[in-house]
Amino acid sequence: MTDSQARQDVYWWRTRCLTAGLLLIWGLISFLPGWFADGLNQHEVLGWPLGFYMAAQGGLIVFLLVVWVYDQGMRRLEARYRKGDRA
Repeated sequence: MTDSQARQDVYWWRTRCLTAGLLLIWGLISFLPGWFADGLNQHEVLGWPLGFYMAAQGGLIVFLLVVWVYDQGMRRLEARYRKGDRA
């Protein structure tokens, strides 16, 4: 295995880890508030039940953060492993 191939393998491994981690966070934020809605709705945020607030606002905010973290992570990975490589 050449050095270039090893670097490419590490690049793709880290890309998959970043993607899998962020998908896990997205999945948890999407499904857990609905799963625990009865318990969450006992609390209020700005006059709304917490379960509703998390589904309506919190999920969107977290989704935007996931997209931003993915963008920053991929920029960092591209700069580190693909610098000057046109493959």
